Amino acid sequence: MSYLTINNHQSVPVASIPELKYDHFLDQNTTFLNDNSARHCVTYFGYMAGQEIKLICCIADDENHNILISSSTVTKEACLNSFSAKNLSFEKFEREIHENFGIAYSDHPWLKPVRYSENRADKSKLIPDYPFFNITSEELHEVGVGPVHAGIIEPGHFRFVCNGEQILHLEIQLGYQHRGVEQLFLTRKKLLQRTILAESIAGDSAIGHATAFACLWESLSGISLSRDVLFSRTLAQEIERIAIHTGDLSAICTDIAYQLGSSVFGRLRTPIINFFQEWCGNRLAKSLIRVGFNPYPFTKELADRLNEVLDAFEPDFIEINSELSRLPSSLSRFERTGTMKYDQLLSIGTVGLSARMNALPRDIRSSHPYGLYPEFNHEPFLKHHGDVYSRVQIRREEVKQSIAYIRQLLASLPEPGIPDQRELHPKNNSFGISLTEGWRGEICHAAVTDNNGELLIYKVKDPSFHNWLALALAVRNNEISDFPVCNKSFDLSYCGHDL
Repeated sequence: MSYLTINNHQSVPVASIPELKYDHFLDQNTTFLNDNSARHCVTYFGYMAGQEIKLICCIADDENHNILISSSTVTKEACLNSFSAKNLSFEKFEREIHENFGIAYSDHPWLKPVRYSENRADKSKLIPDYPFFNITSEELHEVGVGPVHAGIIEPGHFRFVCNGEQILHLEIQLGYQHRGVEQLFLTRKKLLQRTILAESIAGDSAIGHATAFACLWESLSGISLSRDVLFSRTLAQEIERIAIHTGDLSAICTDIAYQLGSSVFGRLRTPIINFFQEWCGNRLAKSLIRVGFNPYPFTKELADRLNEVLDAFEPDFIEINSELSRLPSSLSRFERTGTMKYDQLLSIGTVGLSARMNALPRDIRSSHPYGLYPEFNHEPFLKHHGDVYSRVQIRREEVKQSIAYIRQLLASLPEPGIPDQRELHPKNNSFGISLTEGWRGEICHAAVTDNNGELLIYKVKDPSFHNWLALALAVRNNEISDFPVCNKSFDLSYCGHDL
């Protein structure tokens, strides 16, 4: 066997991962994806192993609910054939490997920088010199947006090539923040420091990332969890989904100048995030997820309060969505705007609601279930038009679905477990991987430990890593005035990308 099969939230000895010659490694992993649309790459990265670079590729098999892992070792001086030439969904993974280690590829279609990380191999490559794609024509013009934006949006640059008002090409350049999150996981030695770091990866996905970290650390440390911990994490993820989807619907309404929808959705988001404050003292749910135990047991009083919040929320949410879907002026902006086809989504490896908008069923809650999701028999909502309206509809239906899941959870509260706040230590020479379904889509954390159980590498992948290219392709042939609503309908993360 040329690969190792494991489950989500499982750790294994690094030595158990088959190490292949690079050509075999390439053929195997690209064939996995080319032969089966239910498989996709969840992470592909490298790290220094002595004087060489060890590459690890993890392919999720969504039909069989497992992950296929293999590895290869190459030198920095190698010039490799690229995975991307055979399957485009690997392109950004390989661009990052090139940026980090200087490995060259003979046939990569677009070998450009990803993040301009401080530890990049070629320090001469600078953000001001980013190699934008250029089209020379007297009929075309370029429009630059950012990196400094109005309001509080994070830094990112959008370079449009337009023919009049029509977008022919959009290139998105990120990498301004230089946060060094993955490196901080190695230098911060206390578990609490690392947990706080995980919940700070992307502020709107504190639960999604903190849960991925906690599950990974627990699997590396070999501990099991009580039901009340699984209950709280599952509940918190669905509350986070409701809050952010509702806030996004408000922002989408703002971008089409529908002030009533903007105001009502904005108002509805507030009591949802305020409930997190009542539960754990923070509106974004920071401090709620901790490795191995539940710091804020969910009580009968909290359950009654959450039911009260949802009873007030649900009818107003349904009513304003009904108004939104009947409004001709909103439908004219939503329908057939920012459209992506199924084959495009599949080819670039899109995940989350950005995949589900055109029948690509990427949802970790059903394909690699964790927490209490197996009890829900979760079925993701799929749309078939791939436009802004499909993304709006998925948000609406997922909020309603999350409310149903929460009511099911609240009907049977678990007994609080006994807190265990030991400083847990990972096993030596181990590899672990953890997938969760954040509100944007698939979050992946992976780690490798050394002979002493210390981290050799900690690898984070936010769903935005997959999906920024989907936004760039979706706006082609649209009017540039439709970019704001198209952008917000994806609502991708800058900070989740700029690690």
